[in-house]
Amino acid sequence: MTRPHSQIKPFLFTLVLLINSVFVCFGNDLNSKIDSSKTKTISFKIKLKSDAKVKIKPSPLKFNKHFAYSFTLDDGYRSAYLTAFPLLNGGKISNPDKNEWKIDQGGDGTTSKGVFYSDGFGNKIPFKLALAINGGSIRDLPENRGHLSWSEIKEMYNAGWDILNHSFHHATKHGTNYKTEVTENTTSIKQNLNFIMSHFVVPGGEGDPDYHLKYEKEALTNGFLSVASYKGTGPVYKVNSKVDLDKMISARTFVLSSKDTTSFKTMDVFLRNIDSIVKQPEPVWFNDFTHGTGNTNLWNLSMRFPEFKYYMTTLANNYGAKGNDSIWMAPWQEVYEYIWLRDRIKVDYKQKNKEIEVTIELPEIPQNFRYQDISLNIETSSKFEIESSKDLKIKDDGKTTHKQIFIQFK
Repeated sequence: MTRPHSQIKPFLFTLVLLINSVFVCFGNDLNSKIDSSKTKTISFKIKLKSDAKVKIKPSPLKFNKHFAYSFTLDDGYRSAYLTAFPLLNGGKISNPDKNEWKIDQGGDGTTSKGVFYSDGFGNKIPFKLALAINGGSIRDLPENRGHLSWSEIKEMYNAGWDILNHSFHHATKHGTNYKTEVTENTTSIKQNLNFIMSHFVVPGGEGDPDYHLKYEKEALTNGFLSVASYKGTGPVYKVNSKVDLDKMISARTFVLSSKDTTSFKTMDVFLRNIDSIVKQPEPVWFNDFTHGTGNTNLWNLSMRFPEFKYYMTTLANNYGAKGNDSIWMAPWQEVYEYIWLRDRIKVDYKQKNKEIEVTIELPEIPQNFRYQDISLNIETSSKFEIESSKDLKIKDDGKTTHKQIFIQFK
């Protein structure tokens, strides 16, 4: 049983925006680092209903959303599967359920229809989170265990949740072998779930001063693309121009219940802060964390289930499919990989009357990327159709709002 860092406190978002020069085409100087011999070119045609002028460019965020919100549950507690997953994905939420530590990790026993945003093409997508996992804590028994099992993690992963490396033992004290903690957890996930993680979350706990720096170094040295840590950039990123993702170290902030009582007023403080960020004119991406989501405020570093439910359903009612539909609620890895690809593609198009030929040059995409897709923002007064390509999976809203095209490369 591993207890997170007792010094972690809830933070309101710090509105630190990465200010970059504006590019007509995303990622021009990033492309200079790419081996051009390994690039790939794809093309397709757009048929307009009129000869109206068209502008095409990569969307800052998937599905032309105004903001991306990534939310991670630390330490792999079973409440993620008992409460958070069925609430968001749809399903039976656990009744109150005391675990081996006599802590209630269950919920209210209701059945959820799910919590959604839309893709702009008439499809609802459930809110998806990430799990920061310690492989050394994952087991199948006892039945009232406090941590997840491999089968539970696999089910959530298959539903679109992402898995982040959180060290193998959640070790932080003096004498920790930081390299082994990073690499052994990578091996554990690969052996049990058959994929390779690409993002690391520094575990909290008592340790030598600045021990997190050693974790950061070992994670980046051993192939991880980004690290969430005590200090760093963000956690709010301005994404309407190039984002510096190279060896990214992002500061973590937490959404936590009050220590003594269940109070939606506490959640309202966090929600008001989100609203202040969302009201910014530029598209943004921001990240938050918590630990458990059961009825008990685990270690006083978690969200009680009633407050977690209130928080997520309020987000959906305001910004999801039931609200203005401006949110892209997706895990860290999914958003990171979208922005990485967006900043490295080159989009070119040529219009001749009612026909447009679009050409996209793709970089070599890392093999451990789970997501390979892009949204194109279309500015035109004309409705349109896509001349289908056998090699591409393309969606468009050309017959309705005629604002976006979504392409999957994998």
